[in-house]
Amino acid sequence: MRDCIYGLNRKVPLLDGSMVRYVNLDNAASTPPLKNVVDGINALAPYYSSVHRGTGFKSRLCTEAYDRAHTVIAEFVGADLNINTVIFVKNATEAINKLAHRLKTPEDHVVITTRMEHHSNDLPWRYNHNTVHVRATVDGRFDEVHFDSLLKEYKGKIALVSITGASNVTGYIQPIHHLAEKVHAAGAKIMIDAAQLAPHRKIDMRPDDDPGHLDFLAIAGHKMYAPYGTGALIGPKSEFLDSAPDYCGGGTVHMVTPDEVYWAGMPDRDEAGSPNVMGAIAMAIAAETLMKKGLDLIAEHERELTSYALEKLGAIEGVTVYGETDPLRASEKVGVIPFNLQDVDHALLAAIAGYEFGVGVRNGCFCAHPYVVELLQLEGSEIHKWRNQFKNGDKTGMPGMVRMSFGCYSNHEDVDRLLEVLEKVKMNEYSGKYYQLPETGEFLPENYIDDFSDHWKYPDSF
Repeated sequence: MRDCIYGLNRKVPLLDGSMVRYVNLDNAASTPPLKNVVDGINALAPYYSSVHRGTGFKSRLCTEAYDRAHTVIAEFVGADLNINTVIFVKNATEAINKLAHRLKTPEDHVVITTRMEHHSNDLPWRYNHNTVHVRATVDGRFDEVHFDSLLKEYKGKIALVSITGASNVTGYIQPIHHLAEKVHAAGAKIMIDAAQLAPHRKIDMRPDDDPGHLDFLAIAGHKMYAPYGTGALIGPKSEFLDSAPDYCGGGTVHMVTPDEVYWAGMPDRDEAGSPNVMGAIAMAIAAETLMKKGLDLIAEHERELTSYALEKLGAIEGVTVYGETDPLRASEKVGVIPFNLQDVDHALLAAIAGYEFGVGVRNGCFCAHPYVVELLQLEGSEIHKWRNQFKNGDKTGMPGMVRMSFGCYSNHEDVDRLLEVLEKVKMNEYSGKYYQLPETGEFLPENYIDDFSDHWKYPDSF
């Protein structure tokens, strides 16, 4: 897969002025583009035009490519387009928000989600519906016993269960079809936030007559090697045809009179305005590539690499890994490993890795604050202290972790580069002097300013 990734061998400057091959271990946030995604978009660019209702050749071509993208994404997740629809949106966050706004629930009904969720699969439900949360266990796993008790407690009054397919913090993979069976037995429907799952594991929504089928799914192109601003919400057409779309306007209607509106069918009624044609096609190309390369093979490579990383991290004194730590259980998670180094601020460690070693990681709470706080096992007094500090505009010393996350192209050398960072920092063998910005919590090296002009800048105007 390394030969398939665009920009993989790009060198970046370090604090000492040297250049080094960049190592991206922040794939859980966004992945680099596949070469054939970039090539496909560049090949389409000369023909770019508006889609639907255009009579010119370019418009007809783009319409064909855009419509086919819906079919490809349906195939990628095993969705039957006779029953389901693929709605293109900006990202998984918008997909979940769209469903949260369109889902109509009685006042006494609830949406069940979990404490493991990315904010994007928590906040939309909190602010649109009565929401209850499934607890996480001490080691950060989904608490199925608590889940069963909530299904029993709210049976008959559950509007939806919305669960992550794979955690963006610990990487834990949920038994989504097993949980779907329980949800359907309770008379409810299930939505899977698959943004983190889709680039790592094969997904099959299954037919509606299968008790383990998935009702709704949200995915994001920028996490599956197609960073062109598109995600998708997949679900039953019937759920969207009974009401007006949340965004109205061009492309959403068949006809409008002074007194009436005749809405279009799916997915048009929920893809208002001129769509992101390039983004949808890029996402479809990436999906076809992942299917062709084999997600089962990608999963096996990732399992071996995650096992290797867990074993190596476990041998470094002072490193705490959160979630699963057993290398033999690496198959139970996608390649996401959160950790901390004793007596080193997570933000400082991440800064040193980037500025002095050319290794990109992420630090903080990864848009999952309640989950990370539980994993860190913070006491109430600690939480109260940093909460007040934050309210006063000071983010220094905020709790968090460092996260390494793999893509299908990651290898042992990438892991070893980060392990080298940990050993160097432990021994205080780094050259920069860093200061922390109170307003953001990030560390910056003193007397250093990034110069991006040799790498990229806006083209001169013509």
